[in-house]
Amino acid sequence: MEKHYREIIKKMGEDIDRDGLKDTPKRAEKAIRYLTHGYELNKQDVINNALFECQNDDLVIVKSIEMYSLCEHHLLPFYGVCHIGYLPNTHVLGLSKLGRIVDLYARRLQVQERLTQQIAEFVAEVTKSRGTIVMIDAKHLCMMMRGIQKQNAQTITLAVTGELKTNTQLRSEFERMINS
Repeated sequence: MEKHYREIIKKMGEDIDRDGLKDTPKRAEKAIRYLTHGYELNKQDVINNALFECQNDDLVIVKSIEMYSLCEHHLLPFYGVCHIGYLPNTHVLGLSKLGRIVDLYARRLQVQERLTQQIAEFVAEVTKSRGTIVMIDAKHLCMMMRGIQKQNAQTITLAVTGELKTNTQLRSEFERMINS
């Protein structure tokens, strides 16, 4: 990758040997590998046996999980917050694992719609919940820096599974709690 970054910078018309750029290809490779390390994460390692028996069957919510990803169309960042709720069946997941699940999928080339769905499906799968709901509220640099250049545009996506698809009272409770 370092070699390719070097060529890209040259094709931009830059002097790759000037002080500020000498190590840029190496740094760029390191950065892109970090920004896409979700490909290297294993689902089981992310969960790490943090599934616990619990009799609680009420809504569990972790809100405002910081999220950073790269748009697969332009390789530009999008960032925001992810809110996750689920209805436990017989088990709950260690709370920090929800943030790790977000990174598992966000640290890849993505579109926000797919990212939201992948998080919801994985939480539902691992917890065997009666329902999950995931909302992502993000800003996309591909909309802010290029093209339409709309600085205040936010994209909100929602993915819902199980009982939360049809239970409007619980969905309203989720929305009320993430907005409080």
